[in-house]
Amino acid sequence: MEKTNSKILINHVDFSSCYGCGVCAIICPQKIIKIELNDDGFFAPFLDDAKDCLNCGLCLSVCAYHHIALPIIDLTKVKYYAGWNDDELIRRRCSSGGIAYAIGKHLIKQGYKAIGVKYNIDCNRAEHYVSETVESFTHSIGSKYLPSYALDAFSQINLNDKFFVTGTPCQIDSLRRYIKKLGIEENFILLDFFCHGVPSMNLWKKYSESIEKKLGRIKYLEWRNKGNGWHNSYVMKAEGVKLSDSGIINGPTYGQKKHGGNVYYSSKGQGDLFYHFFLGNLCLNDACYDHCKYKMSSSSADIRIGDLWGNKYKSDEDGVSALIIFNEKGEAIISEMKDLTLIEDNPQVVMEGQMKISPKRKSSFNYVKHSLKRNRKLSEIALVAQLIDLLFDRIRKIST
Repeated sequence: MEKTNSKILINHVDFSSCYGCGVCAIICPQKIIKIELNDDGFFAPFLDDAKDCLNCGLCLSVCAYHHIALPIIDLTKVKYYAGWNDDELIRRRCSSGGIAYAIGKHLIKQGYKAIGVKYNIDCNRAEHYVSETVESFTHSIGSKYLPSYALDAFSQINLNDKFFVTGTPCQIDSLRRYIKKLGIEENFILLDFFCHGVPSMNLWKKYSESIEKKLGRIKYLEWRNKGNGWHNSYVMKAEGVKLSDSGIINGPTYGQKKHGGNVYYSSKGQGDLFYHFFLGNLCLNDACYDHCKYKMSSSSADIRIGDLWGNKYKSDEDGVSALIIFNEKGEAIISEMKDLTLIEDNPQVVMEGQMKISPKRKSSFNYVKHSLKRNRKLSEIALVAQLIDLLFDRIRKIST
């Protein structure tokens, strides 16, 4: 495997992109594959030294991007639930209903190691990590809408321990192929979620730097804050360590003082720029547009979760999770748990508010991708991108 220009070559197969899951690196017998950010701000594989490659094909064998088909799922065994954590405090802290945390907590007590995602303040990135205690696993609570660096955590998987692993559908697909090849599937419970896609870390770098100019060094982050209710929870909350002379930095969406530091709030409804680019599909990974095969109930996991948006729970502001159980293993875990409220429902209700197809590139995609690498403000990039998209929309209307 080597990186040439923007192309990734794995055993002479030409990929225009990849999911960046890192599973190819952990199976490589030569340990010469590194997972690093590419120029576009996504994790991708790089070779230390191409001449050491054995061309054994193991990297391809576990690569979810390389395989078109998913592992076969017997759809007669799939079950659909609405659910939430009965612990009100946990439910309030989690992005939706707190189901994933409850499963992880339960399995840790059963002797599993839990691999979840936390935000590393020091490295300014989301990353997978291994928890052996419930206390440690609390760092995984809440959504982190970033590409996650998984290599260090996945490298700690072994033949003897039992693991509960959460991740994006593509990460879980590759991991399923890896543990299947090693013959250790029975030791794993795999959980993924309804995924919108992952935005460029180039976006996050610009966005987080703009917050730090107001707050100083960020010491705490939430991507989904339910202070105004679950349905209005696309709210970025950050706490910083620097105070102005008055103790408060003034501004339209920030300026609250808490615990001796400044607190920044910025919501999707108020035009938050991170959510503008992310949910507007302006800078997702190429694979999210061209190669995602994981929408709705397409999954390689045992369990899938997400927000249960839709009409049935539109008045619930505490958070309701959608829950899909794909097999008997997942059903057995859920049936053991006593701290959840679960309501079995039909697929249309459980998946009503989820993306049914992959996102489409905007006309401004290339402009945004290149501009995020340059010394340009996010507000300026957003404005020009909007003008580009309006122009091309008008051209399309005229031509039709």
